[in-house]
Amino acid sequence: MDQPYIGEEEQPQEMSFVDHLEELRWHIIRAFASIFVFATIAFLAKNFVFHDIILAPSRTDFFSYRIMCDIGQRIGSEALCIDQMGFTIQSRQMSGQFTMHLLVSAILGLVCAFPYAFWEIWRFVKPGLYPQEQKNSQGAVFFVSILFIMGMLFGYYVVSPISINFLAGYQVDPTIINEFDLSSYISTLTTLCLACAFMFEMPVIVFFLTKAGLITAETMQVYRKHALVVILIVGAIITPPDVVSQLLISMPLMLLYEVSINISRSIRKKDLKRLNDNNTI
Repeated sequence: MDQPYIGEEEQPQEMSFVDHLEELRWHIIRAFASIFVFATIAFLAKNFVFHDIILAPSRTDFFSYRIMCDIGQRIGSEALCIDQMGFTIQSRQMSGQFTMHLLVSAILGLVCAFPYAFWEIWRFVKPGLYPQEQKNSQGAVFFVSILFIMGMLFGYYVVSPISINFLAGYQVDPTIINEFDLSSYISTLTTLCLACAFMFEMPVIVFFLTKAGLITAETMQVYRKHALVVILIVGAIITPPDVVSQLLISMPLMLLYEVSINISRSIRKKDLKRLNDNNTI
């Protein structure tokens, strides 16, 4: 009877298409489960979520407004101090508050679970990459999560309060009273925050596109003016119809664009150096 060779390693069996689908299904299930868990927590914490998070930018004691007022007092400008918001929020539909409660809980569940959900999807994608691609993509989950959180915070503490204050104080005639529906307020707030969160992922996108050889720093420099126009158009689409919101979105995007150029240039230099080192060996 033949004995197996000592030290013989079993070759890993290649997964079938059905096995890949099954594995993907479980990754997706776990990702959605995490979103559901955080959404449930947000749903149960109704008072904290709505009073301290969602409706906070609609009150004059919001953190950003207090910081603006402090800056205004330091520079001798009282115009930055907001004494009143000039609008009220109403719910004009029978199921309006309950519907918004469910929607806000789902959105907060997605935001809070995003790092874990992305990690689950990344766990499925990463084994299919080449070793060099896996090495190049180390820390992808960390950087994607950090940029997402930074974008959310920028949208919530900078873009949203200034936009809400501008739109609330805008009047075509003093006799018109601003009474906003709850759904309109929440839609504006969540759109601005989520738009900033996903826009802040630009450096990561540029990193992978550069690694794939689809773009270079030189190309991005050549089309810098075109990128500015596109960024302004995107800012106009995803923000309320006011110039302030568009500029608040566009300025950090242009900064991220410049950062992305430097990232692409750095990656290109490292790749060329590695190629030269290989050729000299």
